[in-house]
Amino acid sequence: MSQLFRKKSVENILADSEKNNSSLHKTLGVTDLVSLGIAAIVGAGIFSTIGLAAFNGGPAISLLFVFVAFACVFTALSYAQFASTVPVSGSAYTYAYVAFGELFAWIIGWALVLEYAVSNMVVAISWSQYFVSMCEGFGIIIPKWLTMAPQYATEAYQKSLDLGIDKLSNVEKIALEAYNTAPNIGGFPIIFDLPAGIITVLVTMLVYIGIKESKRASNFMVIVKIGIILAVIVGGAFFVKPDNWTPFAPNGLGGVMSGVAAVFFAFIGFDSISTTAEECKNPQRDLPRAMIACLIICAVLYVSITLVLTGMVNYSELNVKDPLAYVFQYVGFDHMAGIISVTSVVAITSALLVFQLAQPRIWMTMSRDGLIPKKFATVHPKYKTPSYATIVTGFVVAIPALFLKMDFFVDLTSVGTFFAFIVVCGGVLYMDKTGLSEKSKFKVPYINGKFIVPLAFIAGIVLTFIYGQDSLEQWKTLGSMDLIAHKSLVVIFWIVFLVMSILSFKHNFSLLPVIGIMINLYLMSELGASNWIIFVIWLAIGLGIYFMYGHKHSKLRQQNS
Repeated sequence: MSQLFRKKSVENILADSEKNNSSLHKTLGVTDLVSLGIAAIVGAGIFSTIGLAAFNGGPAISLLFVFVAFACVFTALSYAQFASTVPVSGSAYTYAYVAFGELFAWIIGWALVLEYAVSNMVVAISWSQYFVSMCEGFGIIIPKWLTMAPQYATEAYQKSLDLGIDKLSNVEKIALEAYNTAPNIGGFPIIFDLPAGIITVLVTMLVYIGIKESKRASNFMVIVKIGIILAVIVGGAFFVKPDNWTPFAPNGLGGVMSGVAAVFFAFIGFDSISTTAEECKNPQRDLPRAMIACLIICAVLYVSITLVLTGMVNYSELNVKDPLAYVFQYVGFDHMAGIISVTSVVAITSALLVFQLAQPRIWMTMSRDGLIPKKFATVHPKYKTPSYATIVTGFVVAIPALFLKMDFFVDLTSVGTFFAFIVVCGGVLYMDKTGLSEKSKFKVPYINGKFIVPLAFIAGIVLTFIYGQDSLEQWKTLGSMDLIAHKSLVVIFWIVFLVMSILSFKHNFSLLPVIGIMINLYLMSELGASNWIIFVIWLAIGLGIYFMYGHKHSKLRQQNS
């Protein structure tokens, strides 16, 4: 057990990084890092999933963006402290190795596959949808069976049999067309998302060639995407009808919170720049600045664009895959819709690029520690990139993007990322307790939570009994299995809140990391138990791999032996 939780010292990690320092190009400054952060954050979330969130929550979804941004700020501060202390490419994986030991590091490294590789599947699928729309605008028609996951088509076909074609939505009719026109092999229709696979391969090739080339491409695409978002905000403001903001929260708090996964997905990526630490000119200074800057910029853009979208079109019309283009088509400004479709393709490509950069560098760091095969640590002699890990990432993202639905990946990605964020916030508390924070060039501002956290817990209990009687009555009507399936995460939240209150009182915990832990955990509890079950299965698979390979080949374990 002691071997499983053996930690790496900061000095050991920096020494290992120094051995490999010459293998990667140090070319990124703070402006480049902010650009990469914006490239990662402003992607499929704002151009695609925001429509579904607004459909469920109405104009009030803008407040959820503020709340999630608020949560991300506390997490970003924690990431920034770790990045200034341990400026290597492992991101949360390395931070967990320092704070909690090898087993936790592996769990976080495995969870980060969900944040980077799996989320890129969503980005690739979203890119495909905008690309197909753009091609249709130019009169280029791609066969429908080459543009979607097979499940969409089979579900539409089954629904047409059960209810009739007249009951299908426009999107479902397109899926039915794909089913009816697809070639068949052995009675099975051949349907897949070809554009999603192609763009993943092309971006992987760019990432393989080098960080300089990736940086230049990212900077260009960020300029394009920020330009179009500002154009949507300014141009759309002239079409806003305040009546569309009433009712502000048509489906109540439940409707707003149902968009947690989609809204949080729109913020995923600010932490990805920490994976480029070994390619930064001055990581201990620039990484903290870049994380905070890109998060603030994106939060302002998100809230503004959400208010504009829900002001231009009634929230009930926004359940579409390309909401930014759709709202301008809706108000009859087709030229603007066409421009958005073209630039959205460029914008989403930049998000795909950053995540394809991040995942290989996580695997490279894990390979250096011996937890996965050493082939993943291979650096190309000419291009100075983790070549083998980059190729594997390309296959891991491209193949599922060809065949699987986007909705499944959004929730799964969010669960894995919340988990990583909680561990990083908890890691800062560990650093404060053990004195490691003294080595940090950037520190989370210290506010003593000794009394504030327990008082917040008591206030939360009191407010729940005063204003949450309807929810409490609903709990009484549920059977034991329903309670476990639907309310267990809420129980876990309150148990953790109680534990954090006791520990804060006992150890004078810093308030801001505690707030980061509790907000992220609360948002996790809103995702639903089914997503957690899938996540637990994912972790079980990862632990199986660790005990079969990683534990035996761990370099830290071998050194200590």
